[in-house]
Parts: sequence; structure tokens; C-alpha cells
Amino acid sequence: MANRGFQRLLWLHALVMLTTACSSIDLETGFVRDRRIESEIISQTTDTYPEIDPLYISADITAMLDRLLSKNDSPALRIAKIQTLLFNEGYLNLQYSESQTLTADEVFRSRRGNCLSAMNLYIAMARYAGIDAAFQTVAVRPEWDKRGKLLILSRHINASGSLGYKRKYIVDFTPEIQLQQLTAEIVSDLHARALFFNNLGAEALVSEDLEAALEYFKNALFLKPDLAIAWNNIGAAFNREGDRELAEYSYHMAFWYEKNNATAVNNLAKHYRNAGALDIAERYELAIQQFNERNPYYHFSRGQVALETKDLPLARESFLNALRLKGTEPDFYNALAKVHAEMGEELRAAELRQKAEAVLVSDAAIYRPSSDKLRLIDSSGVIGKGRAGNMIKLVQLKNQPW
Repeated sequence: MANRGFQRLLWLHALVMLTTACSSIDLETGFVRDRRIESEIISQTTDTYPEIDPLYISADITAMLDRLLSKNDSPALRIAKIQTLLFNEGYLNLQYSESQTLTADEVFRSRRGNCLSAMNLYIAMARYAGIDAAFQTVAVRPEWDKRGKLLILSRHINASGSLGYKRKYIVDFTPEIQLQQLTAEIVSDLHARALFFNNLGAEALVSEDLEAALEYFKNALFLKPDLAIAWNNIGAAFNREGDRELAEYSYHMAFWYEKNNATAVNNLAKHYRNAGALDIAERYELAIQQFNERNPYYHFSRGQVALETKDLPLARESFLNALRLKGTEPDFYNALAKVHAEMGEELRAAELRQKAEAVLVSDAAIYRPSSDKLRLIDSSGVIGKGRAGNMIKLVQLKNQPW
């Protein structure tokens, strides 16, 4: 798989299924929580790794910021200077490393890390500079990476903050990725810390260090017991360890907390099929199938495969189904436009491309893939006919003599 920045928040599972936050899975599992089992899984009473602070920055970092920033700088200029310091070739020039989840200080010293790692450093620097900064999770188009016997589905995280009245910014280490629309959610530092240990656990599991993986996942769940992604991942770890009971329970907990968690349901279906409980497995598999039929990204992915194989009727049907389920995704219109262009219907293709642009204009704060890591959003303007909108200024900075 090409290194395009898809390794972010790791979610381990057995089989490929597409997920979206648009709907829930219609499945009555009959699952009953058991506090005894949960206390066995999360047996600790304190954070196992108090010495690890993902947001710690050293005196070297603060001294650099003191030299870079002026007390007269506006908040917008301060965040622009920080992002240039991090990503510009003339400064730190951070490089993407999909397999490394690091603290802010480790990123600074190594000049590399994944999205969560880079955001640790960015947020710590922004806060030192007096800028409002928070972690923000964003759903990405489902992308999968095979690692040994594991398939990895990535989630994404970036940083966002307020610049004052109706102005905010977004900083993204990999802005070229395909984001699902309208899925951004600000999360707490505690949530981000739990995701940090979840990532470390996933990396340990990929490296086949089961003992470390379980410790990291347990710490993530101690910090945030409702973190579905960690429940699913610890289920994968228990499954690799051969503890089928705890694996099954963990997958159920992932679905308990996240009712659109197709990955956990799929893992349960595989668990029951391997155990010979075929009736239960088939019921879970049917629930996944029905969920996918309501999932616009499932149809979009199906259409992309059909387009690549030149099955234009199937591609057109799939993209139309995606648009029927979600008409606010410009890429759906553009994909359907490609089908009509392939069919020689250029007029229809042009109409669809215009619709895609109209969606982008009407929802300008929903950013599309680009090369811009920093976006300034001003929601005080008005876009379209009588509609409150958002104006985005894309900031690209060259080396400055600061």
C-alpha cells in the first residue's frame, strides 16, 4: 500500500467491512454485561503509564517557540508560524511514519510520526503559545491495510481551535486524505490519551508482542471505558492469545458502545462461525449485509470497483445508490460524472460536476483533499441564497526570517 497517510488510529479486525456513522446496525444480540468479566479485563486501578505524557514539550521546544513568536502576533499568525515550523522544509519538516505513535517530545526529536503524534506536538505548542487547541476526530473513507494476519482500518485525528468570534482553524498532517463529510468531533485530552495507548497496542499486536498489546489496550480502556475501538482491538488480541471467551465479550462491548460498529459485528460473526454456531453467525452476517445496503460508502466503494473493471451499468447503479443515501458528498457526483463521460454522455457528466461544485460551495467548511495543512474558517459570511456559510482561507507559507 502506498504511503498516503492512512495509518492513524488503528482498528484491528479479521475481515473487510465498510463502516459509516450514518446509521446503526439492526441487530439484537441479547448481550448482557458482566462486571466480573469487565473487572478481569480492566483490573488496574491507576494509569499504568503515568510517566508517559503525550503532550510534554521540552525546554528546547519552548525556547524555539519563544524565538519564533512575537507578543504582537495575532492568533492566526501564531498558528501559521507553528504549522510552518512543523511542516516546512526549512524548519522541522516532519515526515509521516505510519507505524510510529510518539509523544510530542519524541516527534520533535525524531522529526517523524503519524497523525496523532504530530497533533500531540502541534497542540502542545499551540497551547504554549496561548492558542485554543483541541484534538478532533474525523471519519475517513474506509481504507484497509493488511499486516500479516490482521487487516487494519484507520481512523483519523487532527487539531482545531477557536480564533475568536466565528473564526476557527483546522490543522491536518495529511490533508490529502478522503474525509467523510460532517463527521468532525472535538474530543478531550483524556480521549486522545486513550487513543494514544490504543495505537501503541495495535502496533505491538502487529509486531506480535501480545503481552505489550494487552497492557496498552487495557490502559486505553481504563482511561476511557467506552472507547469502542479499544474494545474491538483488545478482542483481536484475546483472539490471537486463544482466549475466545474474552475475545467474544470484548467484541460485544465494542458493539454495545458503538451501534454502527460493523467491524465488531463482523468479528463476532467470524467467531460464531469458527465455533460452529452457524445460525448465530448467519444472523450477524445478514445484519452486516443489511447495514451495508444502507451505507453510502459501501455503494461508492462498489461503484469504484465496477468503474475500474469497466462495468459501467453497475458503476452507475452503485453511485446513484450512494447519492440516494447521501447527497452531500461531492465525490459521489464526480464519480457518477466519470461514468457518464465513459458512456459518451458528456452533457450529463458536466451537469454532475457542476452539482459537485455546488455542494462544495454550500458547505465550504467541509474541506476536501488538498496540500494545505492549515485552514482558517470564518463563519461570519453568507454563502448561497439566504444561507449562513463558512469562508475558508487556505494558508500556504514559505520560509520566513523569524
